[in-house]
Amino acid sequence: MAFVIFLIPCFVTSMDIAFSCQNADDFVGASSPGDIVIGGLFAVHSEMLHPEEDPIKPVIQNCAGFEIQVFLQTLAMIHAIETINNSSLLSGVTLGYEIYDTCAEVTKAMASALRFLSKFNSSEDAVEFKCNYSDYIPRVKAVTGATYSEVSMAVSRLLALQLIPQVSPASSAEILSDKIRFPSFFRTIPSDFHQTRAMTHLICESGWNWIGVIATDDDNGRFALESFGVQAMVNNVCIAFKEMLPAYLSDSTFHTKVDHAIDKIVKETGVNVIVVFMRQFHVLKLFKKAIERNVNKIWIASDNWSAAVKISTMPNIRQLGTVVGFGFKSGDISSFQEFLRNLHEKPTENNKFLREYIMLLSVCAHLEYHDFQTCIANQSQDDLLENDGSKPQFWRDDFLNANVEPGFIHSTILAVYAIAHAIKRQCKDRDCKDPSAFTPWELLEELKKVIVIDDGKEVKFDSDGDMSTSYDVLLWKEIDGHMEITTMAEYDAEKGGFIFVDEEKKKDFLALKKVQSTCSQHCRPGQVKKVTESPHTCCYECVYCPENHYSNQTDMDYCYRCNNKTYWAPINSTTCYRKTIYFLAWTDWFAIFLLLLSAFGVVLILSICVIFTKNLDTPVVKASGGLTVCFIILFSHFLIFLSTVFFIDVPTEFKCKTRQALFGISFTLCISCILIKSLKILLAFSFDPKLQNFLKCMYKPIPTVVTCTGIQVIICTFWLIFRTPFVNQNFSIPRAIILECNEGSIVAFGIMLGYIAALAFICFIFAFKGRKLPENYNEAKFITFGMLIYFIAWIVFIPVYATTFGKYLPAVEIIVVLISNYGILCCTFLPKCYIIIYKQETNTKSAFLKMVYTYSSKSAGSVAVSQISLDSKSSSLQATITDSCKTENDSVNGTCHFQVPGQPLIKGKVLPKIAARTTVRKRVSSI
Repeated sequence: MAFVIFLIPCFVTSMDIAFSCQNADDFVGASSPGDIVIGGLFAVHSEMLHPEEDPIKPVIQNCAGFEIQVFLQTLAMIHAIETINNSSLLSGVTLGYEIYDTCAEVTKAMASALRFLSKFNSSEDAVEFKCNYSDYIPRVKAVTGATYSEVSMAVSRLLALQLIPQVSPASSAEILSDKIRFPSFFRTIPSDFHQTRAMTHLICESGWNWIGVIATDDDNGRFALESFGVQAMVNNVCIAFKEMLPAYLSDSTFHTKVDHAIDKIVKETGVNVIVVFMRQFHVLKLFKKAIERNVNKIWIASDNWSAAVKISTMPNIRQLGTVVGFGFKSGDISSFQEFLRNLHEKPTENNKFLREYIMLLSVCAHLEYHDFQTCIANQSQDDLLENDGSKPQFWRDDFLNANVEPGFIHSTILAVYAIAHAIKRQCKDRDCKDPSAFTPWELLEELKKVIVIDDGKEVKFDSDGDMSTSYDVLLWKEIDGHMEITTMAEYDAEKGGFIFVDEEKKKDFLALKKVQSTCSQHCRPGQVKKVTESPHTCCYECVYCPENHYSNQTDMDYCYRCNNKTYWAPINSTTCYRKTIYFLAWTDWFAIFLLLLSAFGVVLILSICVIFTKNLDTPVVKASGGLTVCFIILFSHFLIFLSTVFFIDVPTEFKCKTRQALFGISFTLCISCILIKSLKILLAFSFDPKLQNFLKCMYKPIPTVVTCTGIQVIICTFWLIFRTPFVNQNFSIPRAIILECNEGSIVAFGIMLGYIAALAFICFIFAFKGRKLPENYNEAKFITFGMLIYFIAWIVFIPVYATTFGKYLPAVEIIVVLISNYGILCCTFLPKCYIIIYKQETNTKSAFLKMVYTYSSKSAGSVAVSQISLDSKSSSLQATITDSCKTENDSVNGTCHFQVPGQPLIKGKVLPKIAARTTVRKRVSSI
C-alpha cells in the first residue's frame, strides 16, 4: 500500500478537534449551508462511551470505534450534494447539509432528530409544540439515514410527527415497509424480506437444510431473524440453533455469549452453514474467536457486512472457510472514487469526521494495513483528545478507495438524488431560495412520485417506500494469497432467480453444493422422509415407498400414488408402470386347444349330418325322429360350439352380451328337442292308460319346442335389457388387469342355467323310464347318459367357477360347455352312427321287426298267459301273427292262438274290442 506523506500547515490541537459537545453546533459532524438543508444520520462510530461514575447524568458522551465504511457514506452524501449543486438539476437552488453521528445508539440519534425538528432560524433550536404542523418549517426538509434499522425505527417515528421525509440507504428491516407506523420512511434498497428470501433460495439451491443463525439482539437482528425463519419454514429449511449476541460491545456478557455461540457451532457437527445477521464490529469479534477455535464453515453474510473489507482482510480469514453474502446492487461510482482521491484537498473546518480521520491517520500510520484498520477502529474520541497535536499529519493514498463498499455508496448517492428530484418537482412554480417555500410534508408527497434514472434505468419507490433493486451475490475468494470480494451472480428480487456473471462464477457456485449441511442424509428417489421424534422436519429417516407408490425426486415428504388402477409400482419405485392386460387370447396355447376341440365338434356335427342324409330312409334315422328333428338338434349343437368363440380374445360389449345368450338359447333348443324325443319314446311303449293319456296331452312337438325355447329367449332378453353383461377390469392381481365379462346379474345368469337344468332334469326322468327298450334302437338309455354327463359337468362347474379368477376363468366355462355339449351329442348320435356304419345288417326293416319280436317274447314270458293283455303286457310286440289270430273273428271260443317263431303255441284271451295286430302295429309305427 502506498503512502503519501504531506505536512499540513497547521497542527490540529485538542481544542480544534472539539469532540466534546459544548453547544448544539458542536453536535454537528459535518455541515454546509444551502437554500434547502438536508439532514444526515450515520453511525460513524460503532459505540458510545458510557460513564462509569454514579449517578449517570443526561450528558451526550463521546464515541469510539471509527467506522471507515460509514465515514465513506457521509462523504458519498457530501459528494452527491456538491455534484447536484454544480449541476443544473435544481436551477440555481443550492442544497446544504447537516450530518450527525448516531454512534449506533438510538438515544444519540434521537437527539439529532430533535434538532431536525427544531424550528427554522430558531436561536435556541427549540421544537415548538403544535396541534397542526402543516405550516411548520423545521430546520431540515429531509433526512438521509440512518445506517441501522433499529435507529431508523426510532428516528422515523419522531420525524413522522412533522412528516419529514427520511430516505435510508442502509436500513433494511422488513417492518419499515409498514406505512402505518412509518409513513415518512423511504429507502433506496430492498427490504430484508427479499434478502432473507434470497438467502433461503441460495440455501435450497445448494441442497442445504440444516443451518445455524447468529444475530444481534436488537430490533434489526430480531426482525431479520423472524423474516428468515418464515422464509426457511416455507422452503423446508431447518434452523438447528439460534444465537443472539448483545447489540452493544460494552455489554459485560458480550464475550461470554460469543464463546457460547462458537461452542454451539463446534458442537453441531452436522451444521456446516451459518447465517449471520450482525453489524461489522460484531462479526469481527465473532470471527476472531472462530479463527482461534479453527472453525471452518460456510458463512452466509447479510448486507451489513458482506462487502466489509476490514473483515475480509483479517489475518487467517481463509481458515474460516467460505463466505458468501448478499450486497446491494452497485452502480457507477467512478466520480466518487475521484472525489476520494482529491479528498486531502478539501477543507476540514466544517467536517469533524474528516478531521478525526486525519488525526487517526497520524496516530496509526506506523502500522501495517490490517493493524492500521484495527487501530483506527479501536481509537476513541477521548484518546484523540489526548493527542498533543505535535505529530505531523499523514495521508494514506487509496486507503479509502480500498475500503469502499460500492453497494452502500451507490444507495447513499441514490438517496440524495431522490430527494433532489423531489425538490425539483416541488420547485417548479416556487421560489425555493426561500426556505419557507414548501414544507416537508409537501416534499413527502412529491417523493412518492419521483423517478430517478440510475445507470440508464428508471427506479422509483413502491407503495411501501422501497426501491426494488437487485442484490449482488458476493463470494470471498482467495486470489494471489489475498481474500478478494468478487461478484458471483446477481439476484433478481422481483423474479427470485440467480443470474451468474459467467461460467467460471457458476462453477464457484457448484463448488458450494459439494458441502453437506443436512440433519439427515438425502432420501433418494424411491424413498420418502419419515419424521422422527426430532422437532425439526429436516431430521428424518428414509423409508422405501410402498407398493403402488413412487417418488421421483430427492427428499420427498410423501410418495405419490399411482394415478389410477391401470398403473402399479413395486416397493422403492421411482415411477409407475402400466399394468399388463391379460385375457384369454387367440394365441394362448390353452385357448388354441379349446378352439380345436370346438372345431372338432363342428366337424363331428357335419360328419353326422352327412351320414344321416345318406341314410335318410333307414330305420335308425327314422327311429331318431327323422331328418328335420336331427338337423335342429345338430344345429343347436353347432351354435353351442360357436358360442365358445365369444369367450376368447379381448372382451367386448358385443361378446359379453352374445356368448351367454347364444349358449343359453341354443342349449335350451337342444334339450327341448331331446325332451320331445323322450316323450315320444315313452308314449310309444307305454300301455298304462293314465300315463298314456297324460303323454298324449304332453306330446305337442312344435308348441313344446317353441314354448321351452321362447321362455329362455324371454329370460335372456330381460337379462340383456335390465342387467346387461359388460366388460370389466379386474384388479385383483396387483400387477395385472384382467379383462373379463361381468355377467351383470348373477341371479339372471343363475336363472338361465337353472332353467336349462330343469328341462334337462325332466328329460332325464322321461328317458330314465324308457331305458329298457330294445337295445339297438334304445335312445332313452343314451339320453339318460347324456343328461347325467350334463349334470355332473355343471355341478362341478359351480364351485370351480366361483373360486377361479384370472384370464383362464372363461376357459372354465368353455370346458364345461364343451363337456356337456360333447356328452349329449355323442350319446345322442354316435350309437346311431355306429349302427349305420358298422352294423348295417341290423339297420333293416326285417332286422328291426325281429328285434321287436325278441323283446316282446321276453316281456310276454315274464307273466301268466291267462293274464296277458295285449294292450298292457305286449307293449313292444311285433310278431308274425298266425292265421288264426288275423282277426278277432278267427278266435275260437274267445281264445286266440299265436306263435312266435322258435316258441311254443300260446293261448290267450282276445282283446274285447281291439285287435292285437292293430294295437301292435300302431305302437311300433309310433317309434
